[in-house]
Amino acid sequence: MSTTKAGTDRRVMTGADILVQSLVDHGVEVLFAYPGGCSMPLHQALTRQGDQLRTVLPRHEQGGAFAAQGYARSTGKVGVVMATSGPGATNLVTAIADAKLDSIPLICITGQVPTGVIGTDAFQETPIVEVCRGITKHHYLVTDIADLPRVMKEAFYIATTGRPGPVLIDIPKDVQQDTVEVDWDVPMDLPGYNPTPQPVAAEKVRQIAAAIRRARRPVIYAGGGIINSGASDQLRELVAKTGIPITTTVMGLGVYPGEDELSLDMLGMHGAAYANYAVRDCDLLIALGVRFDDRVTGRVQAFAKDAKIIHVDIDAAELNKNKVAHIPVCGDVAEVLTELNKIVEAPEDISEWVHHCQKLKQQHPFSYDESFDGILQQHAIRELYKATLEHDPYITVGVGQHQMWAAQFFKFRRPRTWHSSSGLGTMGFGLPAAMGVQAAHPGSLVIDIDGDGSFQMNIQELATCFCEKLPVKVFLLNNQHLGMVVQWEDRFMNRNRAHTYLGPIDHEEAKGPSDADRFAYASDRYPNFVTIAKGYGCGAATVRRKADLRGAIDEMIAYDGPFVLDVEVPYQEHVIPMIPSNGTVDDMILR
Repeated sequence: MSTTKAGTDRRVMTGADILVQSLVDHGVEVLFAYPGGCSMPLHQALTRQGDQLRTVLPRHEQGGAFAAQGYARSTGKVGVVMATSGPGATNLVTAIADAKLDSIPLICITGQVPTGVIGTDAFQETPIVEVCRGITKHHYLVTDIADLPRVMKEAFYIATTGRPGPVLIDIPKDVQQDTVEVDWDVPMDLPGYNPTPQPVAAEKVRQIAAAIRRARRPVIYAGGGIINSGASDQLRELVAKTGIPITTTVMGLGVYPGEDELSLDMLGMHGAAYANYAVRDCDLLIALGVRFDDRVTGRVQAFAKDAKIIHVDIDAAELNKNKVAHIPVCGDVAEVLTELNKIVEAPEDISEWVHHCQKLKQQHPFSYDESFDGILQQHAIRELYKATLEHDPYITVGVGQHQMWAAQFFKFRRPRTWHSSSGLGTMGFGLPAAMGVQAAHPGSLVIDIDGDGSFQMNIQELATCFCEKLPVKVFLLNNQHLGMVVQWEDRFMNRNRAHTYLGPIDHEEAKGPSDADRFAYASDRYPNFVTIAKGYGCGAATVRRKADLRGAIDEMIAYDGPFVLDVEVPYQEHVIPMIPSNGTVDDMILR
């Protein structure tokens, strides 16, 4: 836990200055903050702290919160966002819920109306603590300035320990303006909060090792908990020692090199067929830092139904919640793997099983129509992957078909380079998250792979990228439709278009362009994203011809500043494989 440089200094300070000094002392380097009436004292204090803390002004509070998430997801540090009361605070709600579901350490600071008028429906008053009670890890309404140093200590501790998550601090304007002689050494007061699990018993580790040694068809199933615990190296050591094939959740991409022969890539609804088949047929499933989400399991009773299940997670509430484990282990997955690697032995003979898994990869690869003379989304992402290999880029995505294709066709080699709104599935995540990643890694190539529907939900952050000199690249797969919803309409709703076309409507054909041509382009692309991007000061270009794609990608990468590459793609392409909701592997759609 950080201690302040002030030490025992008992200076008289305002609440706003105490908060800002606490941010500095806890190592915060970048803050995403949008000012308003009830947060003005905080912003005034920010101007007095010198250059220790960079304040980035987003163009929307939600954009700022997703940028803070991008910062946190790519560094493992706490992301911090600040907004004013009322609408400023409520604009953070979606990003707070997003951080809760994906276990992201996030501190959200909101101004509040003065304490004397709380509860009177004052101008720009919302009870934001009550609004967010169910979607935060913890929350504070600070009504006494003397509590502020303690609250700040506790907030950082809670956000980062155990299973990480978002903490909300709501500070009335008068508390920001009050003064107090600061006691920086005030102790935390968190009765009942014990984030560090007990060390896992040696006998439990031996049980895991014994189950692995006896297995004939084992599979490792790894998730975001591996990233949060910093356990990627230990996971790779386990795979090297045992030779067990490994699949990951969408949150776990990058924990194991995607191009390794033992990698089964992602499993689940739109995961690899070979991963899903392997999990169906395995006799031991080693689940590490996962929560058996419904998009992974489908009909949970049928998921890995013949397998013994080992489940390791730091959150005891996740054990046996969705899927009963034969060996449930509450513990830090990095510590458990460290101990396991000391004694684990490879299964006696799984060569036939490994060969079977590799054969499944050959029989059911991710594929698409490579003969199509336009640009398919899968082809675009594969070409982007090849073009950026030497740059070791960070990738963010919006939510929809493009998100799943990126997970399928972009191979990640290390953790914290893939950033997706996974649990909440929030459209509009990609661009502002990329903005936060770029602020954290100023010399790196950061690319937002986005869809036109998702991109427009936070398109205003192009202005932030330009003004703050954040050279984010947007690889925009533009099909003028809400593609994932269209896919469900096609598969399950007799192709009836229900407000999923984003282009201009011809009232004689009110549902949008004709579906007659399987690979038809939507006519008269709208809006003109090149014009919009250039209006924000960014570079931009459009590409439609397959032969021009690689050159356009190279132009995007080379551009000195933020850039939008508008890639025109057909709207009828589907993400395959697909396991229908509440279906099983045997219901998987393969073509």
